[in-house]
This record gives sequence, C-alpha cells and structure tokens, in this order.
Amino acid sequence: MERLRIPNLATYLPIAPSDLLLTAPIAARVLFGATPAGRVVQAAAFGVYAGSAAIDWAARADAKRVDFEATFGIDPLSPPDASEEDRREDIARLVETLDAGYQPMRIPRKELAEEVDRHLTEFLAELTGQRLETSAQVRQFMLAQMIFPFALGAADPLTGDVAIFKSVGVFEPHVIAHEFCHRKGYLKEVEAQVLAYLALAGSGDPVLEQSAYCERLDRQLWVLADRDTAKYNELLSETGLREELRSGFEFRHPTEQTYARLVGPFMKGAYDARMKLTGQNGLSDYDEGFTNFLLAIERET
Repeated sequence: MERLRIPNLATYLPIAPSDLLLTAPIAARVLFGATPAGRVVQAAAFGVYAGSAAIDWAARADAKRVDFEATFGIDPLSPPDASEEDRREDIARLVETLDAGYQPMRIPRKELAEEVDRHLTEFLAELTGQRLETSAQVRQFMLAQMIFPFALGAADPLTGDVAIFKSVGVFEPHVIAHEFCHRKGYLKEVEAQVLAYLALAGSGDPVLEQSAYCERLDRQLWVLADRDTAKYNELLSETGLREELRSGFEFRHPTEQTYARLVGPFMKGAYDARMKLTGQNGLSDYDEGFTNFLLAIERET
C-alpha cells in the first residue's frame, strides 16, 4: 500500500506556532519597543509558523481524499433529513448498546491519542488505498481556547496543531479523532465528524466504540432539544442511560459562566458564518448533518 508521511513539525514544538504568531507583536513591543530587534522577533515567529505550514501543505498535496459520494452514495453536506421518529429510535438503540457495554475511561491521553490515530489511519487507508501518516501529538492549550470558550478542542488547519482544552471523559477519543481528521486534511466539520465516528465505531476497541456511540447519542439529543440546554438535560434524563455515562454528558452543554456567556454567542455566530463561507451548512453540520448522514448510509446498507 502507498504510504505518505506528513511531518507536522509544528506539533512537536513546546508552544503552538499560531500562539507564537499571535503573541510575538506584544512580546516584541514589551521587550524591545519599536526597534530592529523587535521586528526580528516578529519575523522569526512568522517564519516558524509559515515554514511549518508550508512543509505540511507541500507534503499533503499528494494525499488521497475519501470520495464520500463514491464510497457511501451520499454527499455529507446534503444528506436526506431524518425524522423525529428516526432519531428517537436511534437514541433507544444507542442507549441499549451503551448500557450493556459500558467501559470506564482509564487510558492516559498520550496513549489514547496514539491508539486513535492508528485506527483512523488504518480506516482511511482502507477507503483511499493510501496510508496517510501524521503526528499523534496533542496539546493541552492553544489561544483558540480563549477565543472559542464553547469549544472542546481545536485544530490549526495550516500547521496541523491539535489541542484538547479539557478532560472530556468518554467523549475524548472522538474529540481527538475529529481533530486528527482536520490534521489529515479534512477541513469540513461534517466530514471530520463522520470519518472520526466510522473509524472508532469500526475499530473493534470497546473504549473507542463507546466514545463514537456517545458522540452520536449526544448529537441526536441536541438536535431533538433544538439546541436548548434545559430541554437537552430533560431528554437525557429520560433515556435511562446508566449513571456512569450520563454524568459524562452533562458537561457537553453546560450553563455558561460569565466569560463564555459574554463571548460565546458572538463567536458562535462568527464561526457559523465562517463555516457557511467555506461551503458548509454552519454549526448544524456538527449534529444534524452528522446524524442525518449516518442514518442515511445505514438505510442504504
């Protein structure tokens, strides 16, 4: 099988190059003022970021992408709508599966990321005939966390940097897989959602499968709740999902604290608009588009 390695050099640096790029002008001004030395610092930060991005994008030019319509018969950006009945039946099946096969999360993040990357790489290789190998490094902080307080993680599409902002329990394998899909060149959110889910659900690893099913259940509930936190929690309590798992769902859509309440709505609107400008449907791709696609391809098989 053909093998392609993307260096992802930025992911091995102690500080994300994107953070260096954002903070260099401030640091240079404080340390050196308006002097040539300050301009050198800023140029160096830009060089690190641009250089690492250019190396990865040059290597990724030979990457083979999954052809969704050829493989699944459906465009993930325009799947047929699922009915409320379809969603409720899917929720019941997911809860039954999760309750019967509960797995505690005890794997350290570094080891988990390596395992997730292995399964994702193998899954994509089966679909494309090319083994696309990328870094399995995960950061715990990027400045994007301050800009998007509602996000669980982030990926820099240019350098391949990935950060997971908090412990996300049973959802962590899927969050990592989603961000690793961006690292491998799938920049549209619904594509990352779908590929991450299918890779984990078919992995044969009970912990990874559980994470995929939890992600799907969470997104189905969020759609049925019309993205209302109180209604979501009400629906969740009605599912009968076992306590060990249900407690892990509560952080997905929490009551926002002061900073997130002030910044979150504006940034969600901006991010939704950015997604639409890049040919996506907006934030609904994370949940409605994702679950519509999964139900549609399952009806075809």
